[in-house]
Amino acid sequence: MHPLSMKYKTGIVWLRRDLRLKDNPALTAAVESCERLILLYIWSPDGDAEWSPGGASRYWLHHSLAALQTALAQVGGELVFRRGAADAVLSELVRSTHAAAVFVNRLYEPGVVARDAQLQKHLARDGVAWHDFAGHLLKEPRNSVKADGSPYQVYSAFARQYADLSLDPELAAPAQIQAVPGVVGDSLDSLNLRPPVDWAAGIAEAWQPGENGAQHALDTFITRGLAAYGTGRDFPAKNGVSRLSPHLHFGEISVRHVWRQVSGFEAAQGAAGRESARVFRNELLWREFSHHLLTFYPAMPTQPLKPKFHGFPWEHSEEWLMAWQKGRTGYPIVDAGMRQLWQTGWMHNRVRMIVASFLVKDLRISWQTGQEWFWDTLVDADLAQNAMNWQWVAGCGADAAPYFRIFNPVLQGRKFDPDGSYVRQYVPELANMPARWIHAPWEAPAEVWKGCGLRRGVDYPLPVVDHSAARKGALEAYSRM
Repeated sequence: MHPLSMKYKTGIVWLRRDLRLKDNPALTAAVESCERLILLYIWSPDGDAEWSPGGASRYWLHHSLAALQTALAQVGGELVFRRGAADAVLSELVRSTHAAAVFVNRLYEPGVVARDAQLQKHLARDGVAWHDFAGHLLKEPRNSVKADGSPYQVYSAFARQYADLSLDPELAAPAQIQAVPGVVGDSLDSLNLRPPVDWAAGIAEAWQPGENGAQHALDTFITRGLAAYGTGRDFPAKNGVSRLSPHLHFGEISVRHVWRQVSGFEAAQGAAGRESARVFRNELLWREFSHHLLTFYPAMPTQPLKPKFHGFPWEHSEEWLMAWQKGRTGYPIVDAGMRQLWQTGWMHNRVRMIVASFLVKDLRISWQTGQEWFWDTLVDADLAQNAMNWQWVAGCGADAAPYFRIFNPVLQGRKFDPDGSYVRQYVPELANMPARWIHAPWEAPAEVWKGCGLRRGVDYPLPVVDHSAARKGALEAYSRM
């Protein structure tokens, strides 16, 4: 990032999903070019740029902002909270403080892009400069297109352009920030981001939001998980994944920093670390691909990318949907995943694919319905990734799994949770079920149920649907589409 040539007496750093000090281009540029700064977070509860965060994301946001507030105070900064529409908040703040420039890191959701373009015009009319920076992705979506300028729809082709990726030097956290005195804001608590009823104890136990928590998660993964990531990432009972997704979503750590750390691991490990590093980098590029797609297909969160799926004969059963949401489908690997989601605000990636396939193909409930549930319950709910991944499973998106690829929840459980450890953790009523039966307990003899102290279909439900029959019905529906 090159220093700005212009200098300002007062500037505003509008922090959004870049809740960190280190490797924050907008913050670094503002510190270098302004005598004093207003560090601003705007909460728009009605979603002035659409898609207001769900309940789990709001909980995370509260604690991430609290951590950022503390970190900024340690270098002299003060985080100012304001509530309302961004244009109104910025206009008032510019008038009252005579700020001459606004600094932001770019985001890519369609509503945000449109809003930012309008804000830039409004501020320019008042003589206020707008400086935006690339701080959320490895490459800008509009710089990662084909030679003819068209977007990619195949991941492998998209990913090849990152083979010789060159990153700018990492930016250090500011050592000192000069805050504008006397700027009045709302309190963090007054934003009401935390739930009025404390349902988040499991999330609090499982996570440490904030920049320090993000770095700790990365360090733990590099030292304990990355070496075996190529194979270990598919087994939900193991600590084989990075758990960085919420930290990346809220910008508590930059994806460029993660990329560099993984490259450093690979250099230190040599050939032994090459495959795991490659597989993990592909996951980072899958994140890039989702933002690329959302940029060029802004209707992706609500409309299938493959037009023929507009006519797909979805069904809807409130009873089945509730069973899926509550982890009471009778398929243990599905129920374990849905209960992990409810308890911790997160779900292992392999299990996300299993539960999504079960909803859209076994129950034939639309992918939009599943996406909405994930949006409200995931701490890492991200518009681009949520939409792309649900469309991928449903078979209607870019580079999607074919619709006729239908996960068998019993076989998936036996393959990726062979001894049932993951199921036992999140479906404790099956804790004593022998591994032979744990992924298809309805097949266990009566004496096995009795020996476990369980009543078949009472203490744990029988399957809501027969997978074989549901698979046949899904394929017939696909053939009629």
